Amino acid sequence: MKKTLITLMLPLCALTLNAQTKAPVKKTTTVKNPTTSVKKTSTAGQIAFKSTLDSASYAFGNTMATSMKNDGLGSLNYDLLVKGLKDAFGGATPLISKEKAQAAISNLFITVSKQKHAPAINEGKAFLEKNKLQSGVQVTASGLQYQVINRGTGIRPKATDTVLVNYKGTLLNGKQFDSSYDRNEPLELPLNGVIAGWTEGVQLMQTGSKYKFFIPYNLAYGERGAGADIPPYSTLIFEIELLKVNGK
Repeated sequence: MKKTLITLMLPLCALTLNAQTKAPVKKTTTVKNPTTSVKKTSTAGQIAFKSTLDSASYAFGNTMATSMKNDGLGSLNYDLLVKGLKDAFGGATPLISKEKAQAAISNLFITVSKQKHAPAINEGKAFLEKNKLQSGVQVTASGLQYQVINRGTGIRPKATDTVLVNYKGTLLNGKQFDSSYDRNEPLELPLNGVIAGWTEGVQLMQTGSKYKFFIPYNLAYGERGAGADIPPYSTLIFEIELLKVNGK
């Protein structure tokens, strides 16, 4: 849980280029020169790869597109894609800054990801809308929901404090993904080093308290999820017991 509670930064899509692409071959001839032998591949009605550069160029495009397609992207503006490649190889000044380029890629994949995971997003939204009507449930300005199970009388932590807690985390379907109770080992952590829902929520507690938190995906692990146990865009439920603040 020490790893899963750490805030996850949104990376840009990694375009892996380790796949191999093979073209169908119907006829192969060998063209020789004094220093090398190059195989020329041709297929009726298709492009012929006349060199390793030709094959690799196609492989680059096909492999990158396959990776992006697996991430949910259906198409690109191919004219601008080719222009971007030509400008980079030709040393031309980019039409947009590096920062804007990174933001554009990030925003595109966020949009695609939300479309892909719409069922999980809608499930979380519907749950929170219904849950906030339950007796004892309170809602903060950020959308965090909580319910007081036991109210302690000790000190209240600040975001910069280190706290000792017991906790249990579950998905909306009831599946438990972590529990310090099961390990019989409370967790000590810096309150500003965890997901936003924890940072905000635990500051509402006094030592000796036990709260139940209902955390929207944007205050949890967002579009990335966390490992195999927490899918992307998951609304999470935590029971948290605040034992100590800064060892006290």
